Amino acid sequence: MSLTIKKMQKYLDEKYKISKPEEIKNTERYFLKLIEEVGELAEVIRKNQRMVDGNIKGTIEEELSDVLYYVLMISNTYNIDLEKCFILKEELNRIRYGHKIKIDDIKEDD
Repeated sequence: MSLTIKKMQKYLDEKYKISKPEEIKNTERYFLKLIEEVGELAEVIRKNQRMVDGNIKGTIEEELSDVLYYVLMISNTYNIDLEKCFILKEELNRIRYGHKIKIDDIKEDD
């Protein structure tokens, strides 16, 4: 299965419209949860707890996924297309820092 940022954002939007419509625009809650998850990520990084045999619980992989989840939720509350913003920001950084490679230079694996 191919997964894009756009697809993740759409999935979360649809999921919350069905399961928690009252929470769909609760930016403050998502921001506080993001901070909480970043703290949990710091802890598992300090302990170097990695996923083994598909067991994601209590690992860097789990906490990174949680951080991404809340970044996506915040972006949804503002109707921000993160893929587009990432491309625009990387182009600014490329010019600012003199990077040679562009996002378009990268080919997706099949």
